[in-house]
Amino acid sequence: MQMTYSEAVRDGMRQEMKRDPRVYLIGEDVGIFGGCFGVSMGLFEEFGPERVIDTPITETSIVGHAVGAAAAGLRPIAEIMFIDFAGVCMDEIFNQAAKMRYMFGGKATVPMVIRTSCGGGMSAAAQHSQCMEAWFTHIPGIKTVLPATAADAKGLMISAIRDDNPVIYIEHKQLLFTAAGEVPEGEYLVPLGKADIKREGSDVSIVTWSGMLPKALGAADLLEKEGINAEVVDLRTLVPLDKETILKSVGKTGKVVIVHEAVRTGGFAGEIAAIIADEGFDLLNAPIKRVTAPDTPVPFSPVLEQAFLPNEAKIVAAVKELF
Repeated sequence: MQMTYSEAVRDGMRQEMKRDPRVYLIGEDVGIFGGCFGVSMGLFEEFGPERVIDTPITETSIVGHAVGAAAAGLRPIAEIMFIDFAGVCMDEIFNQAAKMRYMFGGKATVPMVIRTSCGGGMSAAAQHSQCMEAWFTHIPGIKTVLPATAADAKGLMISAIRDDNPVIYIEHKQLLFTAAGEVPEGEYLVPLGKADIKREGSDVSIVTWSGMLPKALGAADLLEKEGINAEVVDLRTLVPLDKETILKSVGKTGKVVIVHEAVRTGGFAGEIAAIIADEGFDLLNAPIKRVTAPDTPVPFSPVLEQAFLPNEAKIVAAVKELF
């Protein structure tokens, strides 16, 4: 059936909450208000205050609560409104949730999901618009998930909830309102660690994720008009990473452009480029290109923000440099 991205996230949570009484949602305004972006709308009325828990404005307590509850056998979904606020509760994420299973020799698991939002384009300024996914990919023990379509949003949410490890599930704010599509009804899982070819092509691989997928697909349409057939690879999860699909695509096209909305330095595109250079250098017929945001805070001004964000024209220009 047709769903928006936000409806698909909610459907995934609802199905797992119905299936497993250990699953519950906790965070600021997730209950009566329905979440900052309305994603959890209706869950409070359906499941009640014991399973949809509104909290004070305290990210440290939200995530700390979830870590303890997960270690004790529950399966919490903890919402941090904006990924920009993750710094407040970072100790609970990288020193507690990520390390417990390892430090206890596998005797303890931490099956929790941290839902959060990322991305610009809404004039939300420098403290509410960042893409910080690379932070979490650098922490062993955490899985990092960034769906870009409604169907993937549902399937990855269900897989994330069922995983026995902490998962950072990142929703792009623009996609919540703009991405819609056919979503399978009932139980539907998308495996973590499996990329998806969203557009087949033969001349260049565009590797991307999250809010840059629509931009990459738009760029591919523009390139097709100029005789360049681009393949678009949606990674969907960064940890675990589907290296096989990346290398197979690069092997087919011989050229690759990696696109992400995060700033350039330390962005995950650098890790992908390193993998391709290390494990697939002989597949390349041209240098690896990156299209990213510049190394600056996200501007508040709509005009400056649009100049800051990667777009179709910047992707097209990067691709053309390879020919």
